[in-house]
Amino acid sequence: MRLVSFLHNGKQRIGCPDGDQIIDLSIANPELPTDLLSLLEAGPEAMTQAKAAAADAGMDARVPSAEVTYLPLIGRAPKVICIGRNYAAHAKEGGVEPPSYPEIFYRGNTSLIGHNQPIIRPECSDKLDYEAELVAIVGKRARHVSRENGLDYVAGYSIFNDATLRDYQRKSSQWTIGKNFDDTGAFGPEFVSADELPAGADGLRIQSRLNGEIMQDANTSDFIFPIDDLIAKLSECMTLEPGDVIVTGTPAGVGYVRKPPVFMKEGDVCEVEIEGLGILSNPILNEVR
Repeated sequence: MRLVSFLHNGKQRIGCPDGDQIIDLSIANPELPTDLLSLLEAGPEAMTQAKAAAADAGMDARVPSAEVTYLPLIGRAPKVICIGRNYAAHAKEGGVEPPSYPEIFYRGNTSLIGHNQPIIRPECSDKLDYEAELVAIVGKRARHVSRENGLDYVAGYSIFNDATLRDYQRKSSQWTIGKNFDDTGAFGPEFVSADELPAGADGLRIQSRLNGEIMQDANTSDFIFPIDDLIAKLSECMTLEPGDVIVTGTPAGVGYVRKPPVFMKEGDVCEVEIEGLGILSNPILNEVR
């Protein structure tokens, strides 16, 4: 199943993309939740009902996708957990050895934006970098989960652009400040249920493109820590909850290591494409106060 989060006529909705239209589930079945987090929290039966509602939806439930504003898939996630240096080639291009344990940081919800919404380059920095990443979305509570059972807790997958202010990232020993500027974490456009993809979203091509030029080109089979391993390691120390977002790391090819460095600027368009998941596209704008 595929779902998007969007605004239409000033109201937040979730729906199923269908060509150049979106089936508004709030019209197809008014008893369903109107946001993806609530749908996940309601459990598998709610997802089954959403799928049935989409299949039976009439023309009155369809809205042109061109008329909606895409939202981050989960705008108020319980946790947005990000994994650093999860591709060996990316670690090496940054001058370090691949980690033996996941490097973990958090993003705040105020940093998140949706598909087609602008990534904002703040006035305090011109070192805004792109990072193409796969997202795993937790579907049920997980604590002390074995790696063998890790994928049982993943509801689905999506795309993330972990846009980073490189100079601010290095102002401290932790990366948080460079990863949490407002309107820099692009997330979407589609939630794709786990049953529509290979187990663990393994073997999927992942690319970033800046103004049409390929910048990153890799495969999720290159993960140092695959999804099942991440679920096991994270649930060893914390309770994962429905709607938690795990951003799984970026491959080699980021802008700051290039010679000369390539940073995003106003007027650019950055796309992240992952096989089977679609394309996340965002223009770049300068901050205006």
